[in-house]
Amino acid sequence: MSVVFALATPPAKSAICVFRVSGDGCHQSLKKLFNKKSFSFNRFYVEPFSFEGRLVDRVGLVVFKGPKSYTGEDSFEVYAHGGLGVMSGIVSAFKGVGFDEAVGGEFTKRAFLNNKITLNEAEAVSDLIDSTDSRGVVLSNNNLFGALSSSVVSFAGEIDSVRVRVEAEIDFSDEGNDYYDESLVAELKGLYERFDLFVGACVSKKNNDEKNNIVLVGPVNSGKSSVFNRLLGYERAIVSDVPGTTRDMIGSEIFYEINSFKIFDTAGFRETPGVLEKKGIDISMSEINNSDLILGVFEKNNMESFNFFKDLCSGKNYICVQNKIDLDDCDDIVFDCCVSAKTGEGFGRLKSLIEGCFNEGVKESDYRFLIKERQEKLFYSVLSSLKSAIEGLSGSTDVFLELVAEDLKDARSCLDEVVGIKYSDSLLGEVFNSFCIGK
Repeated sequence: MSVVFALATPPAKSAICVFRVSGDGCHQSLKKLFNKKSFSFNRFYVEPFSFEGRLVDRVGLVVFKGPKSYTGEDSFEVYAHGGLGVMSGIVSAFKGVGFDEAVGGEFTKRAFLNNKITLNEAEAVSDLIDSTDSRGVVLSNNNLFGALSSSVVSFAGEIDSVRVRVEAEIDFSDEGNDYYDESLVAELKGLYERFDLFVGACVSKKNNDEKNNIVLVGPVNSGKSSVFNRLLGYERAIVSDVPGTTRDMIGSEIFYEINSFKIFDTAGFRETPGVLEKKGIDISMSEINNSDLILGVFEKNNMESFNFFKDLCSGKNYICVQNKIDLDDCDDIVFDCCVSAKTGEGFGRLKSLIEGCFNEGVKESDYRFLIKERQEKLFYSVLSSLKSAIEGLSGSTDVFLELVAEDLKDARSCLDEVVGIKYSDSLLGEVFNSFCIGK
C-alpha cells in the first residue's frame, strides 16, 4: 500500500495541528523533511520541519516502527502550530515527497487489514468519536478494547463444539460411536439462552443516538425564549417584551451530565389574527405530540393558562415551571420548579428534574455493548439459526442432523462477519466511508 497522510485535527486555526503518516517506506522520506539523519522509535523529538530549503515550522515528531504502530505499518506523526499557513506548508511538503492524501477511515482500515484490530473494534473507533455523553463512551470502549470481540469469539467456539458433535454423528454413527444424546440438546439450548442474554445486553447505536425531545410551551411573554437561552447557555432565541415575538419553532441541542437533548422553543399561545403567528402556534401544537418531555413556562399570575396547558399535556411527561421569580415570590406548591431566566436562579433544580425524567429506572449497567445495525442483524440471525438447530435436533434421521449442521454453520458464519474474519470489499467500504479523515 502507498504512503498516505492526513490532518488528524480540524482544518481550522488552533493551538496545534496533528498530521499522521503511514505506509512502508515513509521513514525514508524523513531525511527530506528534517536535518536529523536518524530517529529512534517511540520517542518525542522537537525539530525544524523544512522542505526544499524553506522552513515551515518547528514541530514535534514521533516515529513508529511497524507492526508496533496503530496501523501496523511504519508511520510517524507531526505536531505543529495550528496556523492555516503552517498546515498548508506541511501538506505541500508531504505531497512533494510523494505521499498520497488519505481518505476517511484509511488509517483504521489499514489497522484492520493488518490484524491490529477486529472489524467491530474498528467500528467502535468511529462510535467513540461520535459519542456525546459518558454512556456512549463507556459502551464504545467496551467494544474498542476487545470485550465484545472476546464474547463473540467465545460463542463461536461453543457453536463449533456443538457442530463437531453433530457432524461426527452424521459421519461416524455407523461405526458404533454415539455422539448424539440428550446432553447435546441441553448444551445447545444453554448456548441459545446465554447468547440471547448477551444480545439483550447490547443497545443499538441507532436507538442510543436518538436525542430526547424537549418542547417549551406556555402563554405569550412568559419568558419561554429566555428559559430556552438560559438552558443553552447563550442567546439562540430572540427575546423581547412584545407578545408573539417567537413565531416559529427554534431548536438546539444541550448536554447535561450523561445526557444530550434536543430542546425546542415554540410560539406562545394566544388568540391572534396574525397568519404567521397562527402557523407558529399550529407547529407548537404538533410538536407537543412528538415530544418526550414538555416544559410549561408561566408567570405566577398565569393560572388560567396553567390549567389550560396542564390539560393540553395530559398523559405526557410534563414539568410546570414558574419563571420570573426575581419579580414574584416562588410558588413551589403549584409549580414543579421556580426559576429566574434573568438571574439563573433555580436552573440547577430544573436541569435535575429534566435529567430525572429520562434516567428514571435506567442504569448504565443495563447495557454492556453499543452495536451497529449490521451487527444487530447478524446477532438476530445467529439466534434464528440456533433456534432452528434446536428444533432440528428433535428429529432422529440423518436428514434432520444435516440441517442442524447447516444451521450451526450459518450461525458461526454470522459471528465471523461481526469480527471481520469474513468480509466483502463492499462491507469495508460501507464501514470505513463513514469515518472522518485522519482516522
